Amino acid sequence: MSKVVILAGGRGTRLAEETTLRPKPMVEIGGVPILAHIMATYAQFGHHDFLVACGYMGDFIANYFAQWQAGAILQPERNSATIRSIQNVWSVGCIDTGLDSLTGGRVLRLREYLQDDAFMVTYGDGVCDIDIDQLLDFHKSHGRLATVTAVRPPARWGALVMEGDEVRAFAEKCAGMENWINGGYFVFEPEILDYLTDDSTILEREPLEKLAKQGQLMAYKHPNFWQPMDTIHERDVLRKAWDSNTAAWATDAHEFTKWAINSYGITPARKQAA
Repeated sequence: MSKVVILAGGRGTRLAEETTLRPKPMVEIGGVPILAHIMATYAQFGHHDFLVACGYMGDFIANYFAQWQAGAILQPERNSATIRSIQNVWSVGCIDTGLDSLTGGRVLRLREYLQDDAFMVTYGDGVCDIDIDQLLDFHKSHGRLATVTAVRPPARWGALVMEGDEVRAFAEKCAGMENWINGGYFVFEPEILDYLTDDSTILEREPLEKLAKQGQLMAYKHPNFWQPMDTIHERDVLRKAWDSNTAAWATDAHEFTKWAINSYGITPARKQAA
């Protein structure tokens, strides 16, 4: 079982309608924060040890998980709280990694927890139907320091299919099938921590660029479902998929809801915010 770091400290300014009230990872899909959906993806493959890198409104996240289970055990430390469910199945550490730290800086602040073995990192605002077992097998097979999951960008707008100036068709979805982008769902060896400098380090810039130049960064290609939640429109896309029982990141969306609530006591975040 590998530790899973979820980057959850950003301000989410493009979702201001939601993020004035709560941090973006706590925006709900089907009554459950997207953060819990992401955790469940890993948990389905046996990875239950989570470190949530908090920043903006981090107390909201910590308080939510503190109330996650009736009888949950809260073990506070300075600037952090570790919550272990009553069944001792999921361990969730909500760690304050600074209000303005950037992505690499947040990972660096977790260094003391990540020095012993390979660990996984992803963003707290995107869901995916990735096979975590296959991702880890790929990482182990190449022997490099880092793996990034490469995904196809989802369509944001329809596309015009034209012949000269004449519109021949309107393509409702145009997903940029020739392009691969960073979809998160990283696997890192502990040595990558040495590539991180301070709170201002952007993981996706100098550290990953340097790893790439050194031949230490490999891409696990995931051509199937991946969807970020950067905007209100993308939030609505995910909610519509959930409500219509077509949520590709869950085998069965409604059964997943029952499983999450019955097994782990997940309740809508709005209840604890009152």
